[in-house]
Amino acid sequence: MTDTPQLAGADLARLALANARTAARTAPTNGPTRPKKRTVRRGTGRDPISLADAISSLGADLPIENGVAGGNVIDQWPTLCPQYDGLVQPVSYDEHTGRLDLRPSTHAYAAQLRLLGGQLARQINDKTGRATVRTIRVLPVGRIDTPTAAATDTQPVQDTPVKTRETASPGYRATLETALAHKPTPRAVDPNALEAIGRQETALRAHREPVRLFTDGSAEAEPVLDRSEQVRRAALARKRAEAAGTVAPRRVFDVA
Repeated sequence: MTDTPQLAGADLARLALANARTAARTAPTNGPTRPKKRTVRRGTGRDPISLADAISSLGADLPIENGVAGGNVIDQWPTLCPQYDGLVQPVSYDEHTGRLDLRPSTHAYAAQLRLLGGQLARQINDKTGRATVRTIRVLPVGRIDTPTAAATDTQPVQDTPVKTRETASPGYRATLETALAHKPTPRAVDPNALEAIGRQETALRAHREPVRLFTDGSAEAEPVLDRSEQVRRAALARKRAEAAGTVAPRRVFDVA
C-alpha cells in the first residue's frame, strides 16, 4: 500500500493557484465583454480608398459605436417605449456596462419597472436590433421633464390686449345697458321700523329665560350611586369640612 504524500506550504499554494487558473479558463463569463479591436488595412496614404473603408477606419480610430447606440436609446425613447412616454424619463446610459437609468414619475411606475425591467430591456433590444441595454436601474421618483413642456416654457409669451367695457363687443355693451336700465331701485327703510325692531330685541333679551331650562333632554343623567359610594363621599366631605373649620370634629366617645 502506497501512502499519498501530504502537500503543505509552497506545494499546496502552487496546487491551489493551478486549480484557480483552470477554473477561470473553463468557467463561463456573464459580465460585459471588451469590444474587439478592428484591424484596418492602411495603404501608404496616396492610394485611393473607397468610402466604406474610410468610414471603417474612422470607426476604428474613434470608438463611437456604443455612444451612438446610447444616444439613440435616450433620444428615441418615445419610439422605443411609447407606453412610458411622459411617465418614465431616461436619465443616462452607460455604454460600457449597458445600464440604462430610468426615473419614474410615480411609485406605481417605479414598482412596474422593477418587475418588468427584463421585458423592457428586451423590447428595446428588439427594436434597435442589438443588445444595447443589459440592465435597468430604477432611480427615485421625481419630476419628469418632457420635451413638450420644455418647448412650451421656451416659447415667448405673446401680449394679448385686455378687454374692458369700452373695448368689448357691441352685443355685450347693449346687454349691459339694458341690465342697468332695468335694475330695481332698493327700497328705503323706515326709521320708525328700525327703532321698533331695536326695542323688541332689547325686550326679548331682558326677559330671556335661563339657559338651564333649555338643556338637551337626551343628556346623560348622573349615575345612581350605591350605598358604599355614598358613605365614602359623605366621609370625604365631612373630612374637608373639619379641616376647613366649618364644623366641629366628631368624637366617638364623650369622656367626662
